[in-house]
Amino acid sequence: KNGFTCMLIGEIFELMQFIFVVAFTTFLISCVDYDILFANKALNHSQHPTEPIKVTLPDAFLPPNVCSARIRANSFLICILVIAGVFWIHRLVKFIYNICCYWEIHSFYINALKIPMSTLPYYTWQEVQARIVQIQKEHQICIHKKELTELDIYHRILRFKNYMVAMVNKSLLPIRFRLPLLGDTVFYTRGLKYNFELIFFWGPGSLFENEWSLKAEYKRAGNRLELAEKLSTRILWIGIANFLLCPLILIWQILYAFFSYTEILKREPGSLGARCWSLYGRCYLRHFNELDHELHSRLSKGYKPASKYMNCFISPLLTIVAKNVAFFAGSILAVLIALTIYDEDVLAVEHVLTTVTLLGVGITVCRSFIPDQHLVFCPEQLLRVILAHIHYMPDHWQGNAHRYETRDEFAQLFQYKAVFILEELLSPIITPLILIICLRPKSLDIVDFFRNFTVEVVGVGDTCSFAQMDVRQHGHPAWMSAGKTEASIYQQAEDGKTELSLMHFAITNPKWQPPRESTAFIGFLKERVHRDSSVALAQQAVLPENALFSSIQSLQSESEPHSLIANVIAGSSALGFHMSRDGQASRHLSEVASALRSFSPLQSAQQPSSGFQASARDGEGAQPRGAMTASGADARTVSSGSSAWEGQLQSMILSEYASTEMSLHALYMHEV
Repeated sequence: KNGFTCMLIGEIFELMQFIFVVAFTTFLISCVDYDILFANKALNHSQHPTEPIKVTLPDAFLPPNVCSARIRANSFLICILVIAGVFWIHRLVKFIYNICCYWEIHSFYINALKIPMSTLPYYTWQEVQARIVQIQKEHQICIHKKELTELDIYHRILRFKNYMVAMVNKSLLPIRFRLPLLGDTVFYTRGLKYNFELIFFWGPGSLFENEWSLKAEYKRAGNRLELAEKLSTRILWIGIANFLLCPLILIWQILYAFFSYTEILKREPGSLGARCWSLYGRCYLRHFNELDHELHSRLSKGYKPASKYMNCFISPLLTIVAKNVAFFAGSILAVLIALTIYDEDVLAVEHVLTTVTLLGVGITVCRSFIPDQHLVFCPEQLLRVILAHIHYMPDHWQGNAHRYETRDEFAQLFQYKAVFILEELLSPIITPLILIICLRPKSLDIVDFFRNFTVEVVGVGDTCSFAQMDVRQHGHPAWMSAGKTEASIYQQAEDGKTELSLMHFAITNPKWQPPRESTAFIGFLKERVHRDSSVALAQQAVLPENALFSSIQSLQSESEPHSLIANVIAGSSALGFHMSRDGQASRHLSEVASALRSFSPLQSAQQPSSGFQASARDGEGAQPRGAMTASGADARTVSSGSSAWEGQLQSMILSEYASTEMSLHALYMHEV
């Protein structure tokens, strides 16, 4: 968050923003004479009857005594202001607590890690993490164990988020619904997420007794029914509280959305037609032990191809309607603009300016439904580019990228901004219903989940067992874990979450030493890559440069690693081979494996060997490398005299190589 000062100023402005919204809304309700503002009544200019009447903005403001009297006479408004005041005091107390925590972090960075705030932007997370590991060796900041590993640090930071990712992965949370007319839908908002975390982790009577320990009674199976009943009752009361607060929260959501998006809608009417990664998508696509900035970076790289893919699905009928509506609206707008140019007094006519604004917005919205006639879309290739970045995709999407069913399912992950705003506005109404009707019946399943999937780690506390990324305990046979996992269907992570998370963490943290089972899995994967790449080398498939390759490459940045991904995707498609999960490696599988193998020499010149790479040696001595992220050495000291900017550039390059290797592994593991 860019240092203590930025965090402090951000918190202060959040408090000021709340005061402004409440005060400004109160002023608009009680202190403005709208009859004067709308010219429904004349001003009293008796002192200067000969002067022309000119209404100014202050003329519409009521005197302070009248304003205060109107506020006192409005009992509902006073009640709202009292509740808002109590809530603001609560936020003030939370602000003071947060600032104390931020100051402790600030002091830790300066005094323990020796990182001054002035140079903090030039440090990568890997460098900060390496210093924490080193400080533990020297000063024993964690008294329960001698050495901290990278995984220990991630577990402390992401303890509760790993639980949430696991519960979404196992479909434990009621966020997917089948509704009449709408079909399969997902509803997961910030308000619903807040209530889940309140119930499970930190609220009064939650399952955790502190930030690192699950309550002892939830670790025993003997009283599971009693605990489930207790949890069900607590969910009921929280749902009732949400019902009681629903009007207030709804008013706040409407006001906040109005103040936040009205100016944007006027300036950029098409902005609400843009898309964003949904809150459900961010949780579904998140690896175990993936930090916020890592997830944000990965999804940001997939934003452009995801937008292009969704734009493939344009209704011809809707396009025809949009073109004609835009023509009619544009004709009227052209006449009004011409009249305004001829005589600006036209703007003084009632509702002319409003009409011009609405016509402009309507034309912009219509244009968003009219595709560029010069673009040619390839849904299958676009979806594979997306997969290279988001790493997760249901099997039934493969080969069906052109179908509207696939588009609709992907839209649950990548939704319209307007849909996001609408869901947030509806959240105060729907959240209590979900808690009481849908979450309460799952109380026993929730109690069993936390008991069965919580492990105590020395020096870390209670963590989600899925976050251990143990292939033997939570691997899935369909994801190269056959014969290596002892997990039942209940214990298996879905969609290859364990295997992909393990690869992502090992690549991102090359100094991390995986457990024996994880090391064996990584070694097996590398051997499989080597074997499949040999097929491609034997066939000597030469891919000519073609338009498809160029179009795929245009979806990526111009960096060498991303061009390699484009080459793999375009090459396999040009050869016309399809994905398969049988015993024989497909041509596409061989191409990805060959790319992974050829990627190794690019990395070998960048970073010395580590525990991850050592476990990945193949039979011919080639060393498929791990991530190119910086290890313990500061990236700014790569060469003598290198500046902070050069070090930051070096770290960015290393991070790009790590990201690209993980993208290739995601493509490969979806093929096998």
